Amino acid sequence: MAEVLVLAEHSGGEVKKVTCELLTAARRLGSPSVVWTGPGADGGQARLAEFGADRVYVADGGEYDEFVVAPAAELLASLVAEKAPAAVLIAGTTEGKETAGRLAVKTNSGVLTDAVNVVAGEDGAPVAEQPNFGGAITVHSRVVAGTPIIAVRPNAITAEPSAGPAEVSPVTVALPDSAKAARIIEHVVAEKGERPDLTEAQIVVSGGRGTGSAEGFGVIEQLADALGAAVGASRAVTDAGWYPHQFQVGQTGKTVSPQLYLAAGISGAIQHRAGMQTSKTIIAINKDPEAPIFEIADLGIVGDLHAVIPQLLDEIGKHKQL
Repeated sequence: MAEVLVLAEHSGGEVKKVTCELLTAARRLGSPSVVWTGPGADGGQARLAEFGADRVYVADGGEYDEFVVAPAAELLASLVAEKAPAAVLIAGTTEGKETAGRLAVKTNSGVLTDAVNVVAGEDGAPVAEQPNFGGAITVHSRVVAGTPIIAVRPNAITAEPSAGPAEVSPVTVALPDSAKAARIIEHVVAEKGERPDLTEAQIVVSGGRGTGSAEGFGVIEQLADALGAAVGASRAVTDAGWYPHQFQVGQTGKTVSPQLYLAAGISGAIQHRAGMQTSKTIIAINKDPEAPIFEIADLGIVGDLHAVIPQLLDEIGKHKQL
């Protein structure tokens, strides 16, 4: 069975959820082999084994924390040449997409980005499902040249445990000067609150122009906290300065695929829908019964969010007291 390389996303030795999702997809295509860059592999090995990793190629040199993206692409290119994998799966993050692009150039291979699912075709070759044109069309794509390189959206695939040996194999690669052009001069740890990360959250509560103001947006935070959810916002909200831009969901913001997406006061323009319509369940609250968001919602509530959400909060509070 051919290997499938999975570039691990990790922080401080903790395996990020998207890596488990990639391993789940990789098992459909062949034998999953994780590529771990930088230190911390010992702390993540058990988690990788839990989700079916057969091997873990560890390159723990300091250059992976010292330089931007390029060293990981060089390492993957070396492994592709040596192992001839059936595919390379990478998280569809900003850095992941850049790594995928660099790897495609180095290996003369095709690359698919923003995949929301990956399966084996009738001939065993990987087939990726991608939403295109702002999500208006869903296509099934495959790479026809070189090694398939696929960047998969975080949270798009349900991570399913399946025990594997996760045997560690140290690897090294000599970096050319071109891979050292952009140096990281400082690491700044982002302040992290009690809410889950937006791109990895199982539940996301997003607010739009219908919240009315920065103060009005506070009800979105209250509902998110009551549900243990992440907070998202439409572009209209972030452009107005009501909420920080890093929480924008949409074509020019973050892409999310939670189990539950609750959109309050968001009309559902195609640019916003492109960033959330792969959510498993969508609930919309909007006072306009003709709002486009209702076209993709599994459950729609026509009403003023400032009247509806307080009632939801009351019911959530009663449920928690049971």
